[in-house]
Amino acid sequence: MAVRFPISRMLRWLCGALLLAGVLLGGVQADWDFSLISGRARALYGPLGEGQKRIDDWQHLLATQKQVSELEQLNVVNRFFNKQLRYVEDIDLWHQVDYWETPIEALWKGAGDCEDYAIAKYFSLRHLGVASEKLRITYVKALSLNRAHMVLTYYSSPDAMPLVLDSLIDTIKPASQRTDLLPVYSFNAEGLWLPGAKGNQKVGDTKRLSRWQDVLKKMQAEGFPVETTN
Repeated sequence: MAVRFPISRMLRWLCGALLLAGVLLGGVQADWDFSLISGRARALYGPLGEGQKRIDDWQHLLATQKQVSELEQLNVVNRFFNKQLRYVEDIDLWHQVDYWETPIEALWKGAGDCEDYAIAKYFSLRHLGVASEKLRITYVKALSLNRAHMVLTYYSSPDAMPLVLDSLIDTIKPASQRTDLLPVYSFNAEGLWLPGAKGNQKVGDTKRLSRWQDVLKKMQAEGFPVETTN
């Protein structure tokens, strides 16, 4: 992501992020038909090449990790996407300044930037049954890199110190140990939070945000059942 924090870009990104976070991609109610999904992906993107194996491996992960503890799910999902994807800026991968990948696009390419890792991890954990209120996609500044960054955070309870799932490192650490990350805001299906002296403060919801409907349409086109929360 860009080194600086242009306000206009942050607002565009925020609108898309809130909409995407408010979408339950199949959730825990609907199974994902990977035969259909792979077929749709080939029709949309052409031959998947090595991406097909990455998609098959993702399907296997989701099928085998539903009965393990949430902590183990976090570790397995975090390691999976950190291993399967290499970091590539949007301008180099998609020839666009800011492009949001579906998990299928990320696995097809085998690459993405920080938001693509976080998105893929978020939907994977939701599909494995982790409650939405435990997960937040969190926009931070990576102080050591002096750049904008995005991670996925997990709260075992509303007041718990969050765990950080990061594309930069495989080890999941409490946020208190990630002093290299300065939180800017976070969001999930329930709304938007800003950091503050009294703890995170909810400052908005996800209603009437439509800028990133194209992301949802891509997911639907890929064969995922999509439900949008109101």
